[in-house]
Amino acid sequence: MTLAQLGWNEHFSSAFAPHAGSGCLPARITLELKGYFEVTGEFGAKLGQCTGKYINAAVNPAEFPAIGDWVTVSPQVGDENRMNIHALLPRRTKFSRKAAGEQDLEQIVAANIDTVFLVSAFDGNYHLHRVERYLAAAFASGAQPVILLNKADLADDTETLQHELAGAAPDLPVFVVSAQTRRGLKALAPYLQPGKTVALLGSSGVGKSTLINRLVGENLQFTQEVREHDSKGRHTTTQRELLVAPGGFIIIDTPGMREINPWVAEASVRAAFADILTLTTQCKFRDCSHTVEPGCAVLAAITAGKLGKARWHSCQRMLLTTVKAPTYGDRRAEMEKKKGVKKANKFLRQRVHEKSGDE
Repeated sequence: MTLAQLGWNEHFSSAFAPHAGSGCLPARITLELKGYFEVTGEFGAKLGQCTGKYINAAVNPAEFPAIGDWVTVSPQVGDENRMNIHALLPRRTKFSRKAAGEQDLEQIVAANIDTVFLVSAFDGNYHLHRVERYLAAAFASGAQPVILLNKADLADDTETLQHELAGAAPDLPVFVVSAQTRRGLKALAPYLQPGKTVALLGSSGVGKSTLINRLVGENLQFTQEVREHDSKGRHTTTQRELLVAPGGFIIIDTPGMREINPWVAEASVRAAFADILTLTTQCKFRDCSHTVEPGCAVLAAITAGKLGKARWHSCQRMLLTTVKAPTYGDRRAEMEKKKGVKKANKFLRQRVHEKSGDE
């Protein structure tokens, strides 16, 4: 397999230039394993491991390789089937979220992607607010977001949800598809071009693996049925994997994500609702609350039917929950501050009690 077939281009060629004389080779991360990676290059697919120097130099998890990344590698001494990973080439795009846990850490879901297929389904999995969060993360990634409403074969009315999503994401392509019946899959051909990378993202049970099997034309990904009573299922995909289709396009499958908190939240939310935020700059008053003021461009757009109330409320809600919410670091500091205040108050009460006893 050539580097071009893996998505290599001038951007990565320029980034690799400083490493060209080091004896290293370029490779792409095609599978994430526990503590290891599958690295694929012109030498084929081999097991890769970060060197101790790499690990010690990394400051946070986002500096480690992720699916879709390009890295520099060299063969391990004494084992021709293993490669040492020395460096990470600069990412062209990245889809990331806030990692689980109390610390504010970035988790890279997929890197160097051209198009993000945000997959939802008609079987009860669909939730507009969840789609909006995925959109915010997709806009921040630098890749082109495309919305797929899968399992159209289970829905009697597909136009209502399609219209709702079109209102939530103006100017973004929304496709109604069915992995089972292959409905609408031909319309995705413009995004499935040789050397281009597409990532499928969405909750568990929306049919990402089945979609990949249909798009690739082979049964590469194992699938399972979802539970009928709640439209949820087991995580069929348990690890992130990059596949090169016979048609030449590159596709990344990822495990279902129960929640998505966009990284760099304010910037990503503002990108997702750029049309609305542009309206807010056209209001008569700079401090317009967009509720009762005369000359409010937002209220005028809602009255004229150019802006849906649901989308405006979603914008307000997401800005409040992302921009105004304190970081985990701030919360910990606030808790420590409260503990200090309690100790000080306790000390003062004791002093007052002692003094009153002396008297």
